[in-house]
Amino acid sequence: MTKTAIVTGGTRGIGAAISIALKDAGYKVAASYAGNDEAAKKFSDETGIATYKWDVSSYEECTAGIAKVEADLGPISVLVNNAGITRDAMFHKLTPGQWTDVINTNLNGLFNMTHPLWTGMRDRKFGRIINISSINGQKGQAGQVNYSAAKAGDIGFTKALAQEGARAGITVNAICPGYIGTEMVRAIDEKVLNERIIPQIPVGRLGEPEEVARCVVFLASDESGFITGSTLSANGGQYLS
Repeated sequence: MTKTAIVTGGTRGIGAAISIALKDAGYKVAASYAGNDEAAKKFSDETGIATYKWDVSSYEECTAGIAKVEADLGPISVLVNNAGITRDAMFHKLTPGQWTDVINTNLNGLFNMTHPLWTGMRDRKFGRIINISSINGQKGQAGQVNYSAAKAGDIGFTKALAQEGARAGITVNAICPGYIGTEMVRAIDEKVLNERIIPQIPVGRLGEPEEVARCVVFLASDESGFITGSTLSANGGQYLS
């Protein structure tokens, strides 16, 4: 079985850590990204991981991108649906565009990436689909109705598709990170982090991207074959479901 993985949003933050961890575990990795060419080139230069540019909200771009990756690296056995965006606003100020942008990337992106790969995985009787949801898809979050709805949808997608893939040797699981110490989170005002966010986390600290990445490596492995339809919470005890 080929060990080839695609990580969407795989050049920055949690996605970059996942791409690197999979490479270190022996996978050929393709890291997709949507717009930041400079960051993608820097990531590829530093890691040797191939990068590919497409928008996961477009089915046509996903189909073309996947075909290019498979031509370069071989059949895909692992898909990590990590790409996501935020367009935060309180609901009374939320615009139709902010709603649609987030749903199209964070939820429709799962369909757009998974659907073109599904038949090949079924034919080969093996596949690993790992969807990066969020603590806010589990508990909700004010100012993130669009994001929370999409991430909750990712969990429903995971549970339903797992039932279809099980007999074909395909597992489908979700990971729900809490507050992870990415560049974006660490840019939050230090006073807000220390007085409002970290006190809500029982372990008393932010998570690290590499901790989420290790969860992905396990779920991608042969050893995880009896685990499917599961939601793994990596949030330091902040929310227990």
